[in-house]
Amino acid sequence: MARNCIGLDLGSHAVKVTQIKKGRGGFQLLKYGIEPVPPDTIVDGAILTHSAVSDAVRALFDRLEIKQKEVALAISGNALIIKKIQVPAMTADELEEQVPWEAEHHIPFNKNDVEIDYQVLGAPNAQGQVELLLVAAKKEVIADYASVAREAELKPMVVDVAAFAVQNGFEAAYGATQDVVALINVGASISTINIIVGGMSAFTRDVATGGNTFSDDIKRHLALSSEEAESMKVAFTEGSHVPDVERVLAAASQLMAGEFQKSIDFFLSSHPESSLSKIYLSGGSARIPPLNAAIEQRAHVPVEVMDPFRGMQAAAEIEPDFLRVHGAQGVISLGLALRSPGDKFD
Repeated sequence: MARNCIGLDLGSHAVKVTQIKKGRGGFQLLKYGIEPVPPDTIVDGAILTHSAVSDAVRALFDRLEIKQKEVALAISGNALIIKKIQVPAMTADELEEQVPWEAEHHIPFNKNDVEIDYQVLGAPNAQGQVELLLVAAKKEVIADYASVAREAELKPMVVDVAAFAVQNGFEAAYGATQDVVALINVGASISTINIIVGGMSAFTRDVATGGNTFSDDIKRHLALSSEEAESMKVAFTEGSHVPDVERVLAAASQLMAGEFQKSIDFFLSSHPESSLSKIYLSGGSARIPPLNAAIEQRAHVPVEVMDPFRGMQAAAEIEPDFLRVHGAQGVISLGLALRSPGDKFD
């Protein structure tokens, strides 16, 4: 059996790395770390400054003393299209040949400019049709992410979809659920929504908002520098409740929760038989209390901050307090660390 990849999450605010090992009692967390990247090096999922990102990756691997080179990466944003389509039931070989042509009708990119992958969802229906989860990602963006890994002297083996990596990380921690749950990963500039029905992804959407919105609003309303605003946001998350900061974060949280709710409402309107039971938040801003409250108020269901490493035995050098404060940021890198070289999109 191939060993697991190192999970490498290239975020616009920081890179996150997770290394796990399958043991008799489940997964062991061997390494987990975070390294900031300079502002505007990754924007809307596109890498603008390769050297800055690869330097951060190299520094993090050196600090964590990780020797393994094989990594799994995740992409999100405008370079990615995820759709469910129906096609006539056919053999695996026939599907392999037919899907690229089918994709032309469902994606806004030239088929020569994208990598296409798919997964069959269930058995054929009464009409002899099967449902496919179709994924198309721009080759240019995949090449950029792989290039950064290679510049850091690593070997990119798997490229996954961020929304699916969140789901894999969630299921590793919480198990497969038959309930209808929403997984919202609040990144710095892009938030990913994945709604799970019966243990399968039923709806995914990337929303162009995230933790940077909070920092930008603090900067603008309180006349602070970017560094001061970020520090104030982090301090608030860790328990320093300054009234002016709380007021700004509460207003921004209402707007962000409204954007998330639009996606949830769209899903529910197209799946009237489904009833959302819970929302799990992850990402760097998941622990901002006004955001949790605003989402819960609009969705009318419980909201919980995801703990992707819960129940996982952690190496002695990983501080429990670090996991408590920063664990929610690691769900994508954990989901990627569950992958092995040669895996397809999952």
